[in-house]
Amino acid sequence: MAALAWVTTRIFCAAQNSVPRITAVEQNSVTKTAAVLPTDHEDSPDFIVETRDFSPTHFMTKIESFSLLSVYDIEKYETREFEAGDYKWRLVIYPNVHCQNKEKRNHISVYLAMVDTSSLPVNWEFNAIFTIFLYNQILDNYLLNGTNGRRFNNAKSIWGFPKFISKKILGDESSGYIINDNIVLGAEVFVLKTPRVIESVNLFHPASQYPQKREWKIHEFSKLKADILFSEIFTIGDINWQMKLYPNGADPSSKGGSHLSIFLACVDSDRFDARKKVKTEFYIRLKCRGDFHHSEKFSVWFTSSVKDWGKHKFISLAALRDPRYGYLVDDCLTIEVEILVQLVE
Repeated sequence: MAALAWVTTRIFCAAQNSVPRITAVEQNSVTKTAAVLPTDHEDSPDFIVETRDFSPTHFMTKIESFSLLSVYDIEKYETREFEAGDYKWRLVIYPNVHCQNKEKRNHISVYLAMVDTSSLPVNWEFNAIFTIFLYNQILDNYLLNGTNGRRFNNAKSIWGFPKFISKKILGDESSGYIINDNIVLGAEVFVLKTPRVIESVNLFHPASQYPQKREWKIHEFSKLKADILFSEIFTIGDINWQMKLYPNGADPSSKGGSHLSIFLACVDSDRFDARKKVKTEFYIRLKCRGDFHHSEKFSVWFTSSVKDWGKHKFISLAALRDPRYGYLVDDCLTIEVEILVQLVE
């Protein structure tokens, strides 16, 4: 039996907004307010819209500073997985719509997707009735987008609503669906009854989580014998980091060492569970006579399996040692990293 859990994904804010309280209402009332939402897969009359008072059975996720998903150009957000009917699922949220139709670009898209179907037997297939919820924080009820049933198999393991809710309605706080830039989504999937899972997602605002820099000086660079060097561990955005330098390159295809390799390592990733992830944007720069001439930009999701990121061929050793460029000042190489932690789950 799955345990009830909250998962927090945060984007830093200049002033922390209050989090809406989610209350479970004992009366299980349902009020029909509209009908029919066409899907991205087909125009089907059995997609319905309703409202009800009691909360979703299987899963809930709270996203704080929702608009920053668009600010950071995050195309989609995949929630933590949850169990329902002996299968694993997650919601997939597209803040800028997952389709080419111009009309649908004015909507938020939300889908239900199966997780890890590789472990299922060959030619697996089953039917499920699912509903995706949006919490009204003023009326203390839920907007439902539901189906009368869908078939899941190898050919189709994701269904949902490209026109889940219009951006105009969602962006109007008087509608109650977004308060202080926070929204709450939920899901029910009925194959077999199982306990629900609840997730909380926080996104950090750049006004408070501004990019932070660290400088690493490597003296007597020409005398280095080690294949790899590590900087001191430092903390940015409540995450521990470390720079990794390969003086003769880390590219196994480059024999003899023709380039300098530099990576940023997320030290804390060694303790991440399989669902922990950190969305980070960072720059790596080489200092050149008081300025930073050579710079590379990266945008990465650090996880338990993605522990570091950088570039094998960051700069050629010939250019690095060329005195005309001035990267080595008194045989000292200075590396700067600038990090912005955007999202932590």
